[in-house]
Amino acid sequence: MAVKIKTQYGTIDITNEVIATVVGGAATDNYGVVGMASKNQIRDNVNDILRRENYARGVVVRQEDNGVAIDVYVIVSYGTKISEVSRNVQSKVKYNLETMLGVTANSVNVIVQGVRVLAD
Repeated sequence: MAVKIKTQYGTIDITNEVIATVVGGAATDNYGVVGMASKNQIRDNVNDILRRENYARGVVVRQEDNGVAIDVYVIVSYGTKISEVSRNVQSKVKYNLETMLGVTANSVNVIVQGVRVLAD
């Protein structure tokens, strides 16, 4: 499914893949987020951090009546406050969706699937 925005000039369709890419970019741009995690680790058999081109694999977009609901699967850095990192991800994702795409995020759920110790 896609988000449809009607303007005076016509209709704009924004696919879920575009939304997932914007969300993944916003999530990994926060301090404390090491990378995206796979949303289905059993099927993908991946416990590692996903590369930049795999933003969409760590994001689930669900259509709702007046916006979208987002699930973001991330891996955070060891030593950071997980609740603060998650709160920052939520606010940045909502802001980027509204400014870049004009899409309202009704909810942004951050699922921390791992903690990574980074080498100095």
